[in-house]
Amino acid sequence: MLLRCALPADIPHIAALERSPIASEFVGHWSEERHQATLASSDARYLVADAPGGGLRAFAILRGLQETSGSIELKRIVIATPGQGLGRHILQELLDIAFQRLGAHRLFLDVFEDNPRALHVYRSLGFVHEGTMREAARRGSAFASLHLMSLLDREYAARPR
Repeated sequence: MLLRCALPADIPHIAALERSPIASEFVGHWSEERHQATLASSDARYLVADAPGGGLRAFAILRGLQETSGSIELKRIVIATPGQGLGRHILQELLDIAFQRLGAHRLFLDVFEDNPRALHVYRSLGFVHEGTMREAARRGSAFASLHLMSLLDREYAARPR
């Protein structure tokens, strides 16, 4: 297992990862106070991967754990050094957590339409494009569109392992 549940002491590392030049292009960022409040909520789960020697290699936020619909959102995933396969491994572990441990019926996310690396990984893991949210996010002074993607429990169960 790569992931463990985050602790309040991890929040400064999470905020720093969000603000890194690599992540800030494709990921929003919250204040440490907002992260602390979300971490304390029963509706969210923060998961982190530790870096050798300290700090974090990655983190993810799952939200909607209290939803009666069984629909959980992968709100955020940040990998400190993308392009080395760590994101795929973490996503596979997140799928297991969402569907096996948390009993999700559906796991959904949004991704910038100009993030081909993430789109490729999500598709390869079975996520289905549900639609495009046109100019739904602000990046500096410009607007960007997001793709809504999801994976259902039966699709997760049918995936080759």
